[in-house]
Amino acid sequence: MKHFSLSKAVFMAASLALLGLTAANAQEKFSPVIVIHGGTSGLDLTKEEFKIREEPMKKALLAGQAVLEKGGSAMDAVTAAIMVLEDDPNFNAGKGAVFTADGFNELDASIMDGSTKKAGAVAMARHIKNPILGARLVMDKTWHTLVAGEGADKLAKENGLEMVDQKYFFTQFRYDALQKA
Repeated sequence: MKHFSLSKAVFMAASLALLGLTAANAQEKFSPVIVIHGGTSGLDLTKEEFKIREEPMKKALLAGQAVLEKGGSAMDAVTAAIMVLEDDPNFNAGKGAVFTADGFNELDASIMDGSTKKAGAVAMARHIKNPILGARLVMDKTWHTLVAGEGADKLAKENGLEMVDQKYFFTQFRYDALQKA
């Protein structure tokens, strides 16, 4: 198996659900609800480790909520929320990504628009700062559903997404986990 562990960005993106609570009467107002979790690795967290992740998760919810309150789309709200988690080194969806067995950080992300059934994903990207933006790019601007590896990085760069050096994703915690494995 090539990877020690793939980034849980795909899992997180799929698990971040935006639910519209519809009323029985179409004229009644509905309130959107954002549901989020920080991945399954939290099952064995200490109280202290959970507390460290709690604040960025609240920030992610607020980022998504802010988009909705300004009349933004569900897709934009989901993207905004995920970007907060990708930028936080306590999660493994971006900065702080898990290393592959060969010592690289490869990132995955996916997104789907339930109303249009369109989907987009990137896999094995090594330089896209926010992989969820790569997934949105694939969904919104290409006929593909998934673009992987160097192709994902090339597509992102050609379309002006922020690109970073591999050093950006490094955290000592993830590096130590690689060494232990």
